Amino acid sequence: MDFDTMREIMVREQLLSRGIRDHAVIRAMSRVPRHLFVPPKMRGSSYADYPLAIGRGQTISQPYIVAYMTENLILGGAERILEIGTGSGYQTAVLSLCASEVYTVEIISSLIDGAVKIFEELDYTNIHPRTGDGYFGWPEKAPFDGIIVTAAAEKIPGPLVDQLGAGKVMILPLGKREGIQELVQVRKSGEGTDVRRLLDVRFVPLTRRLR
Repeated sequence: MDFDTMREIMVREQLLSRGIRDHAVIRAMSRVPRHLFVPPKMRGSSYADYPLAIGRGQTISQPYIVAYMTENLILGGAERILEIGTGSGYQTAVLSLCASEVYTVEIISSLIDGAVKIFEELDYTNIHPRTGDGYFGWPEKAPFDGIIVTAAAEKIPGPLVDQLGAGKVMILPLGKREGIQELVQVRKSGEGTDVRRLLDVRFVPLTRRLR
């Protein structure tokens, strides 16, 4: 399969046509080989406009959502980012090309082991992974210049707000296990947090038990 051409079409028809404009995000989405982050039997659908199952009840988000969430972190390239929910590692890889350092936490050990192998294959050296309960973040590495959560929480996790730098942004889906959730942008200030609704989404729930 001509994955390079498939990726070019994805960027043009799924991202640019829907208003993704951040040059760093577009460049990252054009460069990261998404097909390496999906199960081999599904690689023909790697660049399709929908999420794909990756096992263990988890999914890799559709390309547009990955680009949209990354763009709404408002990155300049020098940031230290915390990602909750490594999953396949695709979102992590995109972030690694848009920020200085990415700290990523995954509760399912087999998923993060698989993602790390791909990071090493692609020589992404600014990604720092670990297995753990993402609800509590990575406090010893805080504060972060941005936080992205790739699973739905019923409320904004307090520990993550604590680890977000002043004036910085967190992106996460909020909602119940079933039904539509809201993707929100949380900006931290000295007075608290400002929450802005972005769009309706559907994510797997934030897992709280090590697997």
